[in-house]
Amino acid sequence: MPAKLSTLWIFVLINMLFADIFSFMEPGALRQIVAGEAVDGTTVTPLFLLAAAGLTEISIVMVLLSRFLSYRANRWANIFGGLFTIVYVIGLGSNTPHYLFIASIEVICSAWIVWLAWRWRAPESQGRETHSFAVTTGD
Repeated sequence: MPAKLSTLWIFVLINMLFADIFSFMEPGALRQIVAGEAVDGTTVTPLFLLAAAGLTEISIVMVLLSRFLSYRANRWANIFGGLFTIVYVIGLGSNTPHYLFIASIEVICSAWIVWLAWRWRAPESQGRETHSFAVTTGD
């Protein structure tokens, strides 16, 4: 499950990147950004960029956390990270056709992450002490 969740986060991130790349290709978008204004008219400030970096970092860090957190922490981090990403993608996106298309894929994938994490049950060995014995043969 950790590898599956991590892979899904990578998929979400690639879609986020391409949604932004395609948005830069809209006529006049780069001119606006260079002038210090985001595509939606928001002024680009250091605080705005920090907020954008923080929002994006949640999805980025989930790639690693999905692989390294313990079962319980991993499960809850993916549930909350997925829900947050859904709200972020819907609430802060644009209504251009390319964005709506890619954002719908991001939302579906994030919902799948939440669903998988919600249904993920503790491994059988969780909470029980297990022993493994190595058998060696002489060569």
